[in-house]
Amino acid sequence: MMQNFSKPMPIQVVLADDHDLVRSGIKALLATVDGVQVIAEARNGQELLALLDSIKPDVVMTDISMPGMDGITAIGEIHARHPDVRVIVLSMYDTVDFVKRAVANGACGYLMKDAPPFELEQALRSVMATGSYFSAAVAQRLLQPSEPTVDDELTQRQVEILTLIAQGKSAKEIAYELGLSPKTVDVHRARIMERLRLNDIASLTRYAVRKGLVKA
Repeated sequence: MMQNFSKPMPIQVVLADDHDLVRSGIKALLATVDGVQVIAEARNGQELLALLDSIKPDVVMTDISMPGMDGITAIGEIHARHPDVRVIVLSMYDTVDFVKRAVANGACGYLMKDAPPFELEQALRSVMATGSYFSAAVAQRLLQPSEPTVDDELTQRQVEILTLIAQGKSAKEIAYELGLSPKTVDVHRARIMERLRLNDIASLTRYAVRKGLVKA
């Protein structure tokens, strides 16, 4: 009598990254891994959350810095709405602040974009088997003391305004986008500078890049 050896279900993955070439590269790498299937892709956090309302992957692999809703915010939403979905961060940022914020929001894995290709498979299989994966370099970051996060230093409204300032928008444009008066935006900007002890827009922009609010 022949035995029926059923093939195990593939690990279903959703990719989120705002760069089409990066997503294509990761997808091509995962296509060479036996038992792994990329079932959907998203360009930002909003697209990612919309996808997860209709499909249920095993793993989400997401960048952190994306336009609109960033990866950190999206991870928190995924953790709250879909706690069974495992989230691996695939990022170019390896600062203590980024790693700890990602983990605090629910990420169970963190991988650098310059990692060797075999580590992609290693991270996926480890997260599925043990529930977590952190490369040696990232694990070291988790042991380091945190610097204050942007949420520790600024209010949510100030973070919104700082992000738009760093994107090069004027007080008038920011006021229109957020439904405020230009004068209110100016007051917020002055308070942000005071709280961060920064003196000009260039310094504010560098801070926003360092904290992952915008891309360099």
